[in-house]
Amino acid sequence: MAPGTKRDRIRPYLYLLPAAVLLGMFSIFPLVYGFGVSLCRFGIVFERFVGLGNYYRALTDTEFHHSLLVTIYYVIGTVPAGLILSYIIACLLFQKLRARGFYRTIYFLPYVTSTVAAAAVWRWIFHPDTRGLANTALAALGLDTVGWVQEPNSIFKVFGGLVGLDLDWPGPSVALFCVILFSIWHALGFNIVIFLAGLSAIPSEVHEAASIDGARGWKMARHVTIPMLGPTIFFLMIISTIKAFQAFNQIYVMIGERPMAQARNVTVFIFSRFYVAGETGYGSAIAFILLLIILCLTMFQIRILGRRVHY
Repeated sequence: MAPGTKRDRIRPYLYLLPAAVLLGMFSIFPLVYGFGVSLCRFGIVFERFVGLGNYYRALTDTEFHHSLLVTIYYVIGTVPAGLILSYIIACLLFQKLRARGFYRTIYFLPYVTSTVAAAAVWRWIFHPDTRGLANTALAALGLDTVGWVQEPNSIFKVFGGLVGLDLDWPGPSVALFCVILFSIWHALGFNIVIFLAGLSAIPSEVHEAASIDGARGWKMARHVTIPMLGPTIFFLMIISTIKAFQAFNQIYVMIGERPMAQARNVTVFIFSRFYVAGETGYGSAIAFILLLIILCLTMFQIRILGRRVHY
């Protein structure tokens, strides 16, 4: 063995060692420990080993099933609408406008604003009393006020009632709808920046050639812009879906520590099991079920939707 060869082989691992230690301490170890807790009846202290009992309990728990339904409502309400709105605004901001940098900054500001602080302002906007901005606007229009963040009924039933329609359809509650509106607004800046980066990467010659062939407006977007933005849309879809499944701060701040069942998603349900009921083992099991759901959904998006993306 040549002199220094062994040292050269060890040196890269020494460089990686600090990052590996931090990753193990703050990522891998908590994950393994949390899985161990999920296999036990664990309150403040360890009580007894129950195996998959906590997971079986989750599969038969109607409260967990309802929180999962609320989470699905939230994901469906935020991801498609947020991406479509972000794409439209990004296309407008991509044009040659006066003070374009100023407008881009304005749209990005919500994303860099603290979620807790912004959610507190939106909670005031949707205050259930007449002090709230939304109810003030309804009163000015001569309509009945709405409970907003404290309204458990479906948006179809409440908003239909405002115009004299009896729409007793299933759907997200008004309280959850308020959180959905906030989440779309708050994530708008990040999505717009990514879309602008994607639009900048499209060669101008492609649009010029399509314009010569007669493509305009929707045809240009449908057959040129959107397909060229395939990787960008795919990336934002995966990131937005994961974030939507993990949403917590906005619901906790806007609706409260113990929100009504109609606005309690899985992460808030986990919080209630951990810190309200003191069921650490059961809460850990729910957290790993959520992890599995996100993992499976992400793999589905990569395997199925990823095939339609052209790089």
